[in-house]
Amino acid sequence: MNETLDDLKAKYGAGNYLEANGCRFHYARMGKGPPLLLVHGWPEFWLTWRHNLEALSQTFDVIAPDLRGFGESRSLDRPAGAALTPQQVGDDMAAFMDALSIDRAGFVSHDVGAYGVQAFARAHSDRVTAMYFFNCPHPGIGRRWADADNLPETWYQYFNQLPLAVELAGHNRETCRLYIGHFLAHWSHDPHTFDADLDHWVDNFMRPGALEGGLAWYKGVDAARRDLIRNGPPTDLRALPHRTRVLWGEFDPILPVAWMDALADIFSDLDADICPGAGHFVHYEAPEIVNAEILGFFRI
Repeated sequence: MNETLDDLKAKYGAGNYLEANGCRFHYARMGKGPPLLLVHGWPEFWLTWRHNLEALSQTFDVIAPDLRGFGESRSLDRPAGAALTPQQVGDDMAAFMDALSIDRAGFVSHDVGAYGVQAFARAHSDRVTAMYFFNCPHPGIGRRWADADNLPETWYQYFNQLPLAVELAGHNRETCRLYIGHFLAHWSHDPHTFDADLDHWVDNFMRPGALEGGLAWYKGVDAARRDLIRNGPPTDLRALPHRTRVLWGEFDPILPVAWMDALADIFSDLDADICPGAGHFVHYEAPEIVNAEILGFFRI
């Protein structure tokens, strides 16, 4: 018998909800020990960590929230699809931790989540023990977001801001499967990586408001991205001092490994490597490598 999304929620402790900062957050939680927050990207939700939760929960109190508007997390004080910024994600993290009485935590993040964790670390430096990123977007990318060779990959960042995106992708289950499934397959090194879970991704994004909530990120980050394209990386940005590890998928088409070159300008205590044989979703594509790395990194 195939597991349903509800089965997986029960298996991974994903039946938790709390209200904070004008949002009802849904989250998975497993294990005991020092708190470790797993912060997902797009098009993702808490289940993207399914290959990591159990292994990490043997050592840590592992908490994997759905970001505002994603999964089952919904704003209580703003309409579905309202723009979501890195600063909003950072503020949400602070309120979320407060609601769980967590003073400090380690962070593992990816994609959208990496933006949010960087914003959180700048605003709440003393609440971060260490940071572990996969394929980490960062201000040092600068004008390269609009490089001619990268434009065929970044089209969705503009399309996702149009009402048409929700209307087309959310028309029915098949259109949702085609749209979300495209990114899961194209951004993975093995295009069949997510085949077993694709129905769960469709179930998630067909929830009322889930597509709007996820696509709202692209509205919120658009002005900052355009500024980077016009003016290049900021020259006055303080490097984050926290102990940081970055593992970047060798074959990521949307965040190419060449963009690792400026990471040292963003993180002053940095250790970075390439993960061979992986694409954009390193945590999902190479969980044995990832789980061993995370356990070792945060045990120090």
